[in-house]
Amino acid sequence: MGQRVKKNGRAKRAGWALESFLKTVSTLAFQGVPTSALGSSLSQSLSSSLTSLLPLPLLPALSLILALTLPTPAPAAPISVVDDSGATVTLDAPAHRIISLAPHTTELIYAAGGAGAIVGAVNYSDYPPAAQQLPRVGDNQALDLEKIAALKPDLLVVWRHGNAQRQLGALRALGIPMFYSEPKQLPDIAANLHKLGELMGTETAADQAAQEFTTKIAHLRAQYAGRSTVTVFYQVWETPLMTLNGSHMVSDVIRLCGGSNVFASLESVAPTVSTEAVIAANPDAIITGRYGNTDPDTLPKSLDRWKSWTALTAVAHHNLFAVNADWLDRPAPRIADGAAQLCTTLDTARQHLGR
Repeated sequence: MGQRVKKNGRAKRAGWALESFLKTVSTLAFQGVPTSALGSSLSQSLSSSLTSLLPLPLLPALSLILALTLPTPAPAAPISVVDDSGATVTLDAPAHRIISLAPHTTELIYAAGGAGAIVGAVNYSDYPPAAQQLPRVGDNQALDLEKIAALKPDLLVVWRHGNAQRQLGALRALGIPMFYSEPKQLPDIAANLHKLGELMGTETAADQAAQEFTTKIAHLRAQYAGRSTVTVFYQVWETPLMTLNGSHMVSDVIRLCGGSNVFASLESVAPTVSTEAVIAANPDAIITGRYGNTDPDTLPKSLDRWKSWTALTAVAHHNLFAVNADWLDRPAPRIADGAAQLCTTLDTARQHLGR
């Protein structure tokens, strides 16, 4: 008789525990609690109560009830974005082993929250400082395909016109997804940040960086709107003498600051020009990039060639300038700093011109 009472009491307690458990599951599921959280926490709490109350033959039935009650987490939806080549890049899950094949894409990845996901980069990927410690996989002239494959990337972020197409074709044959990055205008940088954030699952950090960048550019645009136009020759290289046309982002920055690129209409993005062509264009200012830790108060020797042409407006009015090339030449968030520096420089040129 006593044994029967004990068994009946145990059965009732087991029934109450099971009923309470099922009600808790239903309530939490209705409130939108993730199903993965339900399985781990509730089943653990149940195991310490029900398993001690139920007879062993009933435990398989309990397992079946748990399996039917707790929903199975749905598989994550694929991630798809359209890159700067117009191609759709699709990943089954956020990328966590990324290789950057251009210095500007390295900066974009870090800015978009990918510090923990980037596993390799090309030479000259020197910003942020942490990027200097990444394994090197070549440069824009030649990539180390074996090293890239050995790093087992799940995403390559490449410069559309900066990497050897033949080698990229070989990597594509390995089935490694590629995101082509080639921002041409300032808003494209914010768009790249957002898309990379989607691919890496770091949307919050990426969108914050994009918003901060957009705000800086909007402030500069409002500040320098209505300034008198300063014509600019932007010297990229001395020998051969090279510049940039109007489709390059540097020209977009020049326009932002109230300037005008004297070679904007040339067809090539980075055309070679003659000294005679520069003289004929007679720019109000000649600007070049300063690389490395050179003295900011000393002009690069590459500008010395113009000092003998005293009839040039830029020379006559002391409008030879150098700006931080890493800030301005890389289509990444720091170009906002380069834009601020260039805008200040063009204001100095206006003062020298008496405008």
